[in-house]
Amino acid sequence: MKRLEEMSYMFQSSGIRCHPPEPKSQTEGNEDSEGKEQPWEMVMDKKHFKLWRRPITGTHLYQYRVFGTYTDVTPRQFFNVQLDTEYRKKWDALVIKLEVIERDVVSGSEVLHWVTHFPYPMYSRDYVYVRRYSVDHENNMMVLVSRAVEHPSVPESPEFVRVRSYESQMVIRPHKSFDENGFDYLLTYSDNPQTVFPRYCVSWMVSSGMPDFLEKLHMATLKAKNMEIKVKDYISAKPLEMSSEAKATAQSSERKSEGSRGPARIEYA
Repeated sequence: MKRLEEMSYMFQSSGIRCHPPEPKSQTEGNEDSEGKEQPWEMVMDKKHFKLWRRPITGTHLYQYRVFGTYTDVTPRQFFNVQLDTEYRKKWDALVIKLEVIERDVVSGSEVLHWVTHFPYPMYSRDYVYVRRYSVDHENNMMVLVSRAVEHPSVPESPEFVRVRSYESQMVIRPHKSFDENGFDYLLTYSDNPQTVFPRYCVSWMVSSGMPDFLEKLHMATLKAKNMEIKVKDYISAKPLEMSSEAKATAQSSERKSEGSRGPARIEYA
């Protein structure tokens, strides 16, 4: 829940339409570079799509941030298509397997198992991750956060390479309302695909793959809209939203579940 609030605040802050958070000064970096976040580097700068990256301290990996805009679909449609696992199996050709393993009916958190093709000659990768989404009507935004977890129902398989480090946060801000065309989105993403390739190779794969995936997601949303394909409405189906009462209820439920196999493993904050 804390991550949801952080992402909401990030999108509300000034300057987010054009820039990622401001890098720290050179003086601050020299004082104690150990453990400090690195500055963002622009990788792609287009009219409606901007991509940044920065090194993750202590690793050979990058964290990525995307800011984009779509004007021909509604925020609700884009949000629902992104969450609908059954529909994704149809529009994302890289998906080998995608299913919900467990769901917490109180918070709406879900644990998923996702198996995806990787470019030849690499083995396919599989992810076990928890995702939580929320709709903030007061601030007119939607938030979706995911991260890798362990789950006893999905042990490692010799057929795939398990990705154990994965985080994704997306905030969607409508230009007007959830049901009118036009919105901005901010996506922050990182994972460790467990490859032996140099950093620049992995960076190239992610930097080229991310715009491609987002455009596929956009086209799938357009197709669902124009062909009136039935997509689950997660906004209406979600039992709780980002009210103070909802947060307290979800957090209380998760604390009570600690030590059990179920919702305790779905806890995100």
